[in-house]
Amino acid sequence: MVAAPDRCALCEGVRHRHLIDYDRPPQGETDFAIAPYARSMWQCESCGHIVNRYGFDLARALYEGAYTQATYGPRLRETFARVMALLPERSDNRQRVARIQAYMGGTGLAGRRLLDVGSGLGVFPAAMAAAGWECTALDPDARACDMVAELAGSATLCGDFMTLPPTPGFDLIAFNKVIEHVGDMIAMLARARAWLAPGGVAYVELPDGEAAILDSPDREEFFVEHHAAFSMASAALLVRRSGFSVDVIERVREPSSKYTIRLFARPVP
Repeated sequence: MVAAPDRCALCEGVRHRHLIDYDRPPQGETDFAIAPYARSMWQCESCGHIVNRYGFDLARALYEGAYTQATYGPRLRETFARVMALLPERSDNRQRVARIQAYMGGTGLAGRRLLDVGSGLGVFPAAMAAAGWECTALDPDARACDMVAELAGSATLCGDFMTLPPTPGFDLIAFNKVIEHVGDMIAMLARARAWLAPGGVAYVELPDGEAAILDSPDREEFFVEHHAAFSMASAALLVRRSGFSVDVIERVREPSSKYTIRLFARPVP
């Protein structure tokens, strides 16, 4: 068993409930060839936030160029085409775009500049561009940036969001299943403030651990690459501690079957 955290990173609670230990990847998790594999899951008894605790160096195991290759393999273009071809009712991505369009249509903001942080395959900026948005895709993997530029036609920024000099002026910054991949989640969302235009909004999707754990601890919401899975309370705490206020927060079961918390947040003056 890997020990519980000393305190919750979001509510600072000190009591955690042990959920499960893993000495091998659960079924469906991408094999990143981590050995030895030692992982424990714990849930904060105060806010319901769920964390993975590791007996190995996660960053070294996953993000030294291995993540994109292991996750998508050599057929990135085929994967892009398959996801883009999904019918709207079967597509997480199309439903995401529709939700954002509906929300932004009610804000009165005329701007349509999007920064997508952690773009991966680029299906989101591609769909947003088709909906009339000027999109910039930011990803640390050069292969992903090259593919997004080629297939989605988006501008790209290749690098680490936490260290790149901010380019202010974006009306919407999206973190789609990204924040759970980093150790300092509060710092990542807080940094979005420097990139937003006046009146701009952050859109955040997070794995809903509070709902998923009732199904199974082996679900993808808890896979090894996720530092955490959220509750409604811990998602709201993330927003507040990052210098934002929650405008809309909701939980959904996506067409892919993922349990997801999605929210829109505005910077606090």
